[in-house]
Formats: sequence, structure tokens, C-alpha cells
Amino acid sequence: MDRLTYFVLFSMLVSTFAMPKTSVSKVYNFPFISRSEWGANPPTGVTLLNYPVPYVVIHHSYIPGVCMTTDECKAAMRAMQNYHQNDQQWVDIGYNFAVGGEGSVYEGRGWDTVGAHAVGYNVFSIGICLIGDWVSELPPPIQLENAKKLIAAGVQLGYISPNYNLIGHRQATATECPGESLFREITSWDRFSIAG
Repeated sequence: MDRLTYFVLFSMLVSTFAMPKTSVSKVYNFPFISRSEWGANPPTGVTLLNYPVPYVVIHHSYIPGVCMTTDECKAAMRAMQNYHQNDQQWVDIGYNFAVGGEGSVYEGRGWDTVGAHAVGYNVFSIGICLIGDWVSELPPPIQLENAKKLIAAGVQLGYISPNYNLIGHRQATATECPGESLFREITSWDRFSIAG
């Protein structure tokens, strides 16, 4: 067994023992698509996240645009992962989770792994991408609602601090992300932090 395989298996074993007690199946009140279900490539490295994290960072994908079927969203996840791994040379898709326009939540790096989505915040945040370009339009209501439900599940499961700060990517890094329309929307969400 090579070192990476050993590390990944060991990390999975450790995270199993460190998992909060609440069962995911009892908390997820939205459609959930695992990495294997959307056809993820394996990560080339894993750094475990210490939780509960104090930040949730909201993103948009810009490209790919909004996906409105599960098949379109699975393809969008594969496209983002390919771009992040092949062009950016990251170990995996950058986001911890993504939410499709049809309302499903897609597992990216998941709860246990440090993401690559907001420089300076990656090691103490969960990054959630709302798939689509949200500069001038709002995401579909089901996409917004299930992003909020995902955050609530993270709190209930013990991965996100109950006193978390919600920010848009632009508050962490000089970027337009998560799009002006989505950014204006999240300023009305629970626990939005002006300071970032």
C-alpha cells in the first residue's frame, strides 16, 4: 500500500472516531449526492479540518452556469473538480459542498477536509458553492433554501460552530464572488458577518 492510500485510509478511520454523534441521515432534510454518486476523482492529498469551524464562506461557480437537473449538476461537479485538479493543481475540488439549481447538495471535500476556496479562511471554514453565475440574478429559491439547510445540518452535526460567521468569498479575498445578487441575498441570512 502506498503512502497516500495509507494516509487516506488512516484519515477516514480517525475521522470516523472523531465524528459527532448525530447521524447524518437524521439531519439531512435535502437531497444529498455523495462524491461517488457524482463520479469524483480521488483526492491527491487530504488535510483534516478541525471542527467546529467558526466560518461559512459562500461562493458561486460563475462557470459552470446554473444546473437544473441532477445529471447537469453531476457534470458541473466533475468540470469544477477537473479544473481545480488539472489547471489549478489543487488536490481536489476546492469547495466542501456545492448546491445545484435543482436543490441537491453535492459533496465536495466534505465536512472533515480543509478546502481550497478562500485564502486565509480555508483551515477554519466550510466553503459552500451555489452552482451558477449570480452576478445579476438570484439562485432558484430551492438552491438558496437548501444551502441554508446544509449550514443548519453542519451546526447540528457539530462541524460548524453554533456561533459561526457567514461571509461571502469577496470578504475574504479580492474577488467578485459570490456575485452581487447572491451577496446581497446572504446579507439577510442568519449569522451574516459584515466584518468577515
